Amino acid sequence: MFSKTLSRPILSASKATSNQLRNLSIHEYRSANLLKSYGIAVPNGGAAVTPEDAYKIAKELNTEDMVIKAQALTGGRGKGHFDNGLQSGVRLVSSPEEVKDLAEKMLHHKLITKQTGAAGKEVTAVYIVERKFARHESYLSVIMDRKNKSTIIIASSEGGMDIEGVAKTNPSAIHTYNVDIEKGVSDELANEIASVLGYTSHAIPKAVDTIKKLYKIFKEKDATQIEINPLSETIDHDVLCMDAKFNFDDNAAYRQEEVFSWRDLTQEDPDEVTASKYGLNFIKLDGDIGCLVNGAGLAMATMDVVKLFGGSPANFLDVGGGATPETIEQAFRLIMTEKGVSAIFVNIFGGIVRCDYVAEGLLKAAEALKLKIPVVVRLQGTNLEKAREIIKNSGLKLFMYDDLDVAAHKVVQLSKIVEAARAAEVEVDIKA
Repeated sequence: MFSKTLSRPILSASKATSNQLRNLSIHEYRSANLLKSYGIAVPNGGAAVTPEDAYKIAKELNTEDMVIKAQALTGGRGKGHFDNGLQSGVRLVSSPEEVKDLAEKMLHHKLITKQTGAAGKEVTAVYIVERKFARHESYLSVIMDRKNKSTIIIASSEGGMDIEGVAKTNPSAIHTYNVDIEKGVSDELANEIASVLGYTSHAIPKAVDTIKKLYKIFKEKDATQIEINPLSETIDHDVLCMDAKFNFDDNAAYRQEEVFSWRDLTQEDPDEVTASKYGLNFIKLDGDIGCLVNGAGLAMATMDVVKLFGGSPANFLDVGGGATPETIEQAFRLIMTEKGVSAIFVNIFGGIVRCDYVAEGLLKAAEALKLKIPVVVRLQGTNLEKAREIIKNSGLKLFMYDDLDVAAHKVVQLSKIVEAARAAEVEVDIKA
């Protein structure tokens, strides 16, 4: 039951390419500030963007037990390393001077983790907090179950570790609770959830209050995931959110202006940021055939058929229903940011999107980018004949087909020819 209903939502928060839902992620210190605004307890501390500010925060905490955390949107920060050789993005510190020294080594350097790969993520801030000693660590998350149009709360008495690892080694330690979106979390349900967290009786009332407030944030802020790991009972029986991961629904950006003002563009792929400005849904993959399609369903089908004929898609790119010649040109620019692309497959079903707009955009892109790789085009729908006339009179070397299978087979063939030529350091001139 767990693997069927849980594994996808938990994993999708950390793997942007696992599905095409776009969710805003915010830094830990932003999450902590949001928690505090709802009366939820977090360790004392603050975020700094300069070593000097980090020193001041550490001085104000007035303790020898502190933690400095690199702020980068990736999991596994504690086990990561920096591009300058510094080990771990989460360090125990005992003085303001040590905090300042580590802040200098962390800020504006790349933190490399298992999730980021070799590229790493730039650290844009450091979060300095008072170190709290836990009597017990648990796990709690609130996620959206889109399939059943409801919310799920996941709770485990085994916190402070990878929840997927717990699922494999001790699945009975993970409990799931369906929450009616309209009714919310009742006192009875909150008590039931709190009872499995492994706390002493002294901490249960505080856990109940925390659970209800977390759900309130989830609903009021249009979150898609709230993950608290660990949610700890301290030695004096307080319940603290020691670490937090928040994701929010991009479709709610218009009514969550404050939340979306916290977006850190340095943590996102620059090309994907550019795509969003033009209303394009663009995600890089590791293949060599660029795909330009309208509609998420058709895009997935296009990638499938390319794979069927032995090719490998270089991207997921959905131009949507409001594409113009300008956005089509921008889509080509995005595809060509990847040097390994050896052919482009344009597959448009013109319902809302006009085929002549696609043709005009294709001409602009070919001229501006001086395209030298083959482009296979399959157009169907609105203004198809006009589009054919535009392409025919353009003098461009394009391969046009009506049948999807034929077009996909051709683009794979051409891609392999270009790759072979590149490997032999031979320039090819493919004529349509």
